[in-house]
Amino acid sequence: MARYRGAVCRQCRREKLKLFLKGDRCYSDKCSFERRSFPPGQHGQARLRKVSDYAVQLREKQKVRRIYGMLEAQFKKYFEIAERIKGVTGENLLMLLESRLDNVVFRLGFADSRSQARQVVRHNHIEVNGRKVNIPSFRVSVDDVVTVREKSRKNDMINSSLDAVVRRGVPSWLELDKDNYKGSVKSLPDRQEITLPIQEQLIVELYSK
Repeated sequence: MARYRGAVCRQCRREKLKLFLKGDRCYSDKCSFERRSFPPGQHGQARLRKVSDYAVQLREKQKVRRIYGMLEAQFKKYFEIAERIKGVTGENLLMLLESRLDNVVFRLGFADSRSQARQVVRHNHIEVNGRKVNIPSFRVSVDDVVTVREKSRKNDMINSSLDAVVRRGVPSWLELDKDNYKGSVKSLPDRQEITLPIQEQLIVELYSK
């Protein structure tokens, strides 16, 4: 599948929000967004213009896509699934995105960022309930146990990420056993447990046009 291969700091600047796409670097003074928080391009510092409702909705959708590192077609499929699930569509969408294995690996601290978490999963470092899973979009369920494989526990990248997870914290719907390189899914996340600056209703309005 195609992926965005450009400078990820440009994405933060375009959304005028720090999206924490580069892991530990985003918490340091080396973060590009801290130095240049205006949008990229020659018109990035131009006078602000009035934006339409559509533009606001589009920017919110693009922001969420970039946070979770997804392409448009894949993101829209998640929205269509969220529509079919009983409940509030926007909250269902966020629950589905948070339940992806790459996101869970990132949330547990086995990776510094979601892009790094996809790499960790793809490279066969992760097991779910004792079975190797190398599909980043795999959807975890309640009581699933996500573990770093025995032979991968000396990986420097994984260990440095685990050391830094204290700063970021582990969400309440997950439980981390750091010493055993293991995490468990206590429950599916509800809206109050997802603290990202997201207005999911704008995405629902955009796709409902």
